[in-house]
Amino acid sequence: MRKVTLYVNGREHYLELPLSERLLDTLRHRLLLTGTKEGCGEGECGACTVLVDGKVMNSCLLLTVQVQGQNIETIEGVGGKALSVIQKAFIEKGAVQCGFCTPGFIMSTKALLDKNPAPGEEDIRQALSGNLCRCTGYVQIIEAVKEAARQTGR
Repeated sequence: MRKVTLYVNGREHYLELPLSERLLDTLRHRLLLTGTKEGCGEGECGACTVLVDGKVMNSCLLLTVQVQGQNIETIEGVGGKALSVIQKAFIEKGAVQCGFCTPGFIMSTKALLDKNPAPGEEDIRQALSGNLCRCTGYVQIIEAVKEAARQTGR
């Protein structure tokens, strides 16, 4: 067991946990932030995407102790009490179907727009390449990212 300090969605958490515990499990089971999903458990689908110091990371591949002291942002931190521009664009463009992959796509979109305020379609496709969707066929998702960029004036 090890004591760790985590900064998740702007809040500080003090936890004692096994060295082998994955960040995904800490978020979902200890902090009850269940918006981050486990899809494949192998870093291939992007359902567990979070931002660690602004960088897209698969929380199923990270041990919690590896991110101690870093800023972690989950889907729960994106909109707060109201939907963010990105979340609204996903709804408006029909990019949300079953919803399982949506949190990961939104986190990847946020990281992209934070880094590149005016992405082209190839930039968008590259940024989303680590996320898989089985429902939408990606057209609506790409349109949602374009709309979010447009609405934010980026």
